[in-house]
Amino acid sequence: VNFMNLSTARSARRANEVGVRKAVGATRFHLVGQFLGESMLIAAVSFVIALGLAALALPLFNELAERHMHLSLPDSPGIAAGLLGLALLTGFLAGVYPAFYLSSFRPVAMLKGKTGPRFSAALLRKGLVVFQFVISAGLILASLVIDRQMHYVQSKDLGFYKEQQIVLPLLSQAAQSAYEPLKAELDRDSRVAKAGASLYYPGIMNPSDMSLFREDRSKEQYAITRMNWVDYDFLPALGIEVVAGRMFSIDFPSDTLDRIILNETAVAKLGYGSPDEALGKIVRFSWPEREFRFEVIGVVRDFHFEDLHEAIEPYGFLLNTSSQHNYLIARANTGDMQPLLADLAALWQKLVPGEPFEYTFLDQDFQKNYKNDRQMAALVGSFTGIAIVISCLGLFGLAAFAAERRTKEIGIRKVLGASVAGITGMLAGDFLRLVLIAIVIASPLAWWVMDRWLQDFAYRIELQWWMVALSGIIAIVIAFLTVSVQSIKAALTNPVNSLKTE
Repeated sequence: VNFMNLSTARSARRANEVGVRKAVGATRFHLVGQFLGESMLIAAVSFVIALGLAALALPLFNELAERHMHLSLPDSPGIAAGLLGLALLTGFLAGVYPAFYLSSFRPVAMLKGKTGPRFSAALLRKGLVVFQFVISAGLILASLVIDRQMHYVQSKDLGFYKEQQIVLPLLSQAAQSAYEPLKAELDRDSRVAKAGASLYYPGIMNPSDMSLFREDRSKEQYAITRMNWVDYDFLPALGIEVVAGRMFSIDFPSDTLDRIILNETAVAKLGYGSPDEALGKIVRFSWPEREFRFEVIGVVRDFHFEDLHEAIEPYGFLLNTSSQHNYLIARANTGDMQPLLADLAALWQKLVPGEPFEYTFLDQDFQKNYKNDRQMAALVGSFTGIAIVISCLGLFGLAAFAAERRTKEIGIRKVLGASVAGITGMLAGDFLRLVLIAIVIASPLAWWVMDRWLQDFAYRIELQWWMVALSGIIAIVIAFLTVSVQSIKAALTNPVNSLKTE
């Protein structure tokens, strides 16, 4: 786009060359071939330079995209040929309009300094500037929306303590056998606020569910409820809040006999009017050869056991008094985690010799669910910067040629008393109008695309008018700063020099 714009803008500089060539017998076919050849040669040279830039930028791109790609064109001749073909095709497409435009000039008119009507070329240049800034303004709005949504998912209250939660996998028989002594040591450690164990924890996949239904209703009126089997301290360790009833307690031996704790969504789906109404009620689950009955002893506040792409669903907890847990979670209350982790590693080696000590942090595990979104945010942000730079390069070049063509006009205006600010505004105004048109076109398109992207999140921000306004202001400021450099330079030129005859 920049190549086409600058080529047509500089057409006057090559008018005499084209006129002389036509006068000495060059046909339009020859001229088109010459200009297309120049364009494709530039593209081929650019391709070679681009390979070097790609090799330098690849580590940064891998970091942004969280990939491990490598560039080895000698090992992939097909890809190398395809990339070269793409570069040449780009050169051809960029040069085809300037070639036909320049070769269409009449020799007599060109040698007299008249290059013919320029309305179509000027209109095309304006259209291409608008096209570029539609992309740039749209990407600015997209970057802003993605950044706000990522900040929202990272800062939203999930309904449980996710910070400083150490997750220890108990995935082997030996590790599960060490659950009781390991938990006992954690309970005695003053640096651990609470420790509990379960089959699953928030942020990872939980494939277990039951079709629960009320005792006073038919089994067809069920609510599919995710289930987790926990020890006495798992819910307190996560800080999940009870809104009615109580949690499992060792002080209630009957809790080992088919007692269940539900979340608010499960209570609502089962048809209870309030959490208090569900207390003491029986919910059932039918298996082909057996029916299970559970008494509701507590209702907990809804929490996000999955990432924010998914809506909160019915969830239930059953007590597991055996050592067959998959994960042990310890909530630390110390600011210095390294000594605690070192002691945990030593304790692990003592209780589970021969198995490596592995751990994760709950907040980091939960954020892994947003890996693709973080990649998209990083890449869109990077491409927004690249698109803005490319657009501004073209705008800078066009502003320079516009100022050059209007040198004498600017000199006369200054002699007649025009100020630097007035001349700068005049020169910049033409381009800023194009940017405004681009913003008007880009805003509804970007709004629609980002609204569709946000639909992937069950919990999301709302698109607001200030986001569009801010992205438009950013685009205008960037364009104005780009154009004003050349405009101010032209406005500061001594009018005596501007009005001299060449």
